[in-house]
Amino acid sequence: MPSYTAPVRDMQFILHELLKIDRHNEVLAGFSEATPDTVAAILEGAAQLSQELLQPLNRVGDREGCRLDNDRVVTPTGFKEAYRAVVDGGWTGLTGHQEHGGQGLPYVLGLAVSEMMASANMAFSMYAGLTSGAIEAIEIGGTEEQKALYLPKMVSGQWTGTMNLTEAHCGTDLGLLRTKAEPQADGSYRITGSKIFISSGEHDLAENIIHLVLARIPGGPDGVKGISLFIVSKFLVDPDGGLGERNAVSCGSIEEKMGIHGNSTCVMNYDGATGYLIGEAHQGLKTMFIMMNAARLGVAVQGLSQAEAAYQNAVVYCRERAQGRSLRGPKFPDRPADPIIVHPDIRRMLMTVKVFKEGARALAYWAGLTVDIIRKHPESETRRKAEDLLGLLTPVMKAYFTDMGFNAANLCLQCFGGHGYIAEWGMEQFVRDARITQIYEGANGIQALDLIGRKLPAHKGRAIQLFFGVAGEFCEKYRDNASLSPFVKPLAGALEQLVDATRWLMRHAISDPDNGGAASMDYLYMMALVALGYQWAQVARICQNQLSNPDDDSFDRRFYQNKLVCATFFMEKVLPETTAHLAKLKAGADSLMTLPADAF
Repeated sequence: MPSYTAPVRDMQFILHELLKIDRHNEVLAGFSEATPDTVAAILEGAAQLSQELLQPLNRVGDREGCRLDNDRVVTPTGFKEAYRAVVDGGWTGLTGHQEHGGQGLPYVLGLAVSEMMASANMAFSMYAGLTSGAIEAIEIGGTEEQKALYLPKMVSGQWTGTMNLTEAHCGTDLGLLRTKAEPQADGSYRITGSKIFISSGEHDLAENIIHLVLARIPGGPDGVKGISLFIVSKFLVDPDGGLGERNAVSCGSIEEKMGIHGNSTCVMNYDGATGYLIGEAHQGLKTMFIMMNAARLGVAVQGLSQAEAAYQNAVVYCRERAQGRSLRGPKFPDRPADPIIVHPDIRRMLMTVKVFKEGARALAYWAGLTVDIIRKHPESETRRKAEDLLGLLTPVMKAYFTDMGFNAANLCLQCFGGHGYIAEWGMEQFVRDARITQIYEGANGIQALDLIGRKLPAHKGRAIQLFFGVAGEFCEKYRDNASLSPFVKPLAGALEQLVDATRWLMRHAISDPDNGGAASMDYLYMMALVALGYQWAQVARICQNQLSNPDDDSFDRRFYQNKLVCATFFMEKVLPETTAHLAKLKAGADSLMTLPADAF
């Protein structure tokens, strides 16, 4: 049976030593309350909840799945009790605004908690996960009355939220959607249409579900310019917050899926349901993207979470499974065979996953801290730079983390050999569950196009220049540091290649847009590798300092030594991939686009 142990030590290292979150105590609201003791208590509490309650239900959810009873979805055994424990523990309101009943703690701390829950049980974590994005959309786009009516119960977890975009005939191209929103005399709208692939669309965990639905008001502009966003509550809500009769929204069916069986992915039917406009008419996509960007960072963390869970179980197996002998001679001559962890190819797979997940955690939490800066910093210029950086990195993390999360789960399954393919060991579930992360909240190819088509040219390249500056300043500062040279020199070289790739795109994608499309994924991977390299170089600097000057009697020398080994592996075995990506990028689109469609 699979198991999970939350990597609390690594999380604390990132929060306190790499990000130094206490530096923001006087500037960002909620950070002064996030003392080391408080952070430790929250991480340990979330770890206990995830390990002891949520993880054992992961396999239950996969085997039982959800079932539709008339128009009511019944979740797997134990899910209702687990959700009640999450709500009663205050976990849904950890980072919520205090004015709506939340605790107001840093977003980056909540990101660490969400990673644990997703590692333990990704399907379960999705029920509350999308609610945070819905909350943010209402906070930014809703009226004061809407905020007061919906947010307290959503923050508490009493109500959950969803996002309803996709229709059977349109996915990414939302300009084609057909769901209608007809104005009513009382200021409400009558919503009619059908949506598919709606995660947590119907369930029995919370007393109400707040659907955020994209629809068209008749007479509005064609395409995406005519899309509006509406609140459609499962039960109509009285002005005092009480629940009235059932709204005309129902689950038509539950999708039969490859993975995340414990989450109800629904076809939602709106049969003249009562809805209320959020924000301005025909401006719904702008507000929905607030929710989608939050969801994309959450999905990136899901990719990381499945890598973490799969890795932990692969390590246990590789330490115990005896087969063959070390190439350098028997490590355990008194036994008939050595454990397979002595073999270089097993080490290659495990190290590849280890440096990905630890580097990705550092990058994701850096992004999480950026969210806090955007929301809470008093200086507009600081907020603007943080917005530029987060906007640039969000598609990169969503695509790369989920591609590598799936790859990581696959590598860990490979460590098991034939046993990995058998359901009994639980590894194949990690592979199946991880696969969806590459698809939903914008397929990864779309993320790459978003990066080169929207994020790079925005504001005349302001965001990418900021990223170049952040990484470049680090390289310049430590250029002559001999001990850091094994980390700074490769990073500087990869950064130079990324700059070269950017210039190539500026010259060739304008003359032939297919060059941009053909290069987009290679460019995204290059940026991800440089961003991860920047994190690992900073980690190496911290570890070298700690090993030279231990700061207390409880100094964990082995932790820092192991981090340095991982940083070295990344620089030697992973970061050089930028060279191959640059070569493929510069090859252009000809060989990709020349073959006639009927020749495929």
